[in-house]
Amino acid sequence: MEDKILEMLEELCGDSVVREDVNINLLEEDLIDSLDYTELLVSIEDEFGIVMSPSEFTRDQMDTPAKIISQVKARMS
Repeated sequence: MEDKILEMLEELCGDSVVREDVNINLLEEDLIDSLDYTELLVSIEDEFGIVMSPSEFTRDQMDTPAKIISQVKARMS
């Protein structure tokens, strides 16, 4: 699951840095924008069957690959 999310992020960001540093701030580094973020949530829903609405999270809760993985794990439990 973690690898699949990192693969999704790498594709959206167009940069493998998301695999190298899971604590990189995607927003501060301009690696992802709000449209990419929404696309990521749709991909997560398609891949894992987990509905994650953008309105459920603050930017701080989903601004690094590690935090995104953590949120998905929490929803899968």
